[in-house]
Amino acid sequence: MSVVHRLSAGWLVDHLSFINQCGYEICDSLANPGGVALRPSVTSSEYHATSTFPATSSRDGPGLGHAVGETEGKTVKTRYVFREEFFDISKPHIAAAPEQQLLQGYPEVSFAEIKASSSAEEPREGTKSGGDDSVAGARKQKRKRKCVFNQGELDALEYHTKIRKLIWEGTLHLVQEGLKSGFLHHATTELSCGKNVAPGHVDCGLAELCEMAKQFPAVNDSDHPAVHVLDDETSSPEQDLLSCVTENNSNCAKIVVLMGQKYLVPPKSSFLLSDISRLQPLLNYKKKYDVIVIDPPWENKSVKRSNRYSHLSSWQIKQIPVAALAAPDCLIVTWVTNRQKHLRFVKDELYPHWSVKTLAEWYWVKITRSGEFVLPLDSFHKKPYEVLILGRVQGSVKEAQRKSEDLLPIPDHKLIVSIPCGLHSHKPPLTAVLAEFVKPDVECLELFARNLQPGWTSWGNEVLKFQHVGYFTVLRNEN
Repeated sequence: MSVVHRLSAGWLVDHLSFINQCGYEICDSLANPGGVALRPSVTSSEYHATSTFPATSSRDGPGLGHAVGETEGKTVKTRYVFREEFFDISKPHIAAAPEQQLLQGYPEVSFAEIKASSSAEEPREGTKSGGDDSVAGARKQKRKRKCVFNQGELDALEYHTKIRKLIWEGTLHLVQEGLKSGFLHHATTELSCGKNVAPGHVDCGLAELCEMAKQFPAVNDSDHPAVHVLDDETSSPEQDLLSCVTENNSNCAKIVVLMGQKYLVPPKSSFLLSDISRLQPLLNYKKKYDVIVIDPPWENKSVKRSNRYSHLSSWQIKQIPVAALAAPDCLIVTWVTNRQKHLRFVKDELYPHWSVKTLAEWYWVKITRSGEFVLPLDSFHKKPYEVLILGRVQGSVKEAQRKSEDLLPIPDHKLIVSIPCGLHSHKPPLTAVLAEFVKPDVECLELFARNLQPGWTSWGNEVLKFQHVGYFTVLRNEN
């Protein structure tokens, strides 16, 4: 189970364990090595050409170049596991200043204290002399302006003050349970002196591929199948993977190849790789979903300054056809940054536009292996938590009917505490924590996904990003 501990405050979640329980086992018939279930053997030169990872050590098991078998006519099972180093967060990313360390020992801190602590983070004026006086004066004025909070910053500080005690106390209780059970470990000199692993990344070019797909000839919906099923007999043209929903209905994982890159598809999963302008294949899939998780690429200043990540405006996010995808009483979960502008937008504009009633706020709290916040709790620039807004589509299902189905009401102010993945925007799984609030065997959809899950349909222009074989290693091979 990905849930290690469940308390009244929320859940302590093992993200890595969840990934490795997804069934990444390739069942490869050597009598028929072609087709979608490609043999995962990759030469050393091929591997390093597509990945920035270091070579696999002996303790990780055989590398991607390990032969999977030689005897024709036999079936070989190759199991992949996600690389542990991506969750090797042994110390905070930023150490708390002495005054903030004192504050972290108290669950209740006033707005004025947090504001003063945040101001203390700003760069102090330098003591060096010399140089151009005009330049020094401009820098001095700029630093002074940094200590003046604008309204958005004041709103964020006020919001943080309201939820701070909840975050501090709930995380403390869950961390204590994790330390007792051995899932977390007390910080040692070795851990505290070491460095967090700076994980490599694979530049897959999936977003660019979606842009290229716009140049494909228009597909006649009446002539084109809505679903492409992965099997062992047929290959998968790239246009098929970009023009309809792809399903893996088998009990084994499959490998698909896009632009020469290999991606693992877990069993019982489906996906659509496209951008927001090509959502029609998902609508043609004609499924209605009981759970929809949304992780929008929110617009912000850092994203605008960088070309690394695309973003959508609030208006574009409102155009997502949730009404056409949601079943009656569908549970909607939206990941939101800590900007109050976005939180207000979801509650006051987006959910009403989708006929969704807001029910609760949950918080994902990021900790190290020893249970420390990955960032100072009262850090002004970044917080060690992110927000989820939960709501239900307003429809014909009554509260009395939900109670008769033994479904618990959605509780407010719950924590999901986990060691975060070192890969940017690899969110923790919600499957286990949502299970008690939805019926068994529900249809689940993730929008703007970057990875796949068994039992879920996933959509996004980087939906296969964290499925790249470079993020996995081979654990064992079985004849």
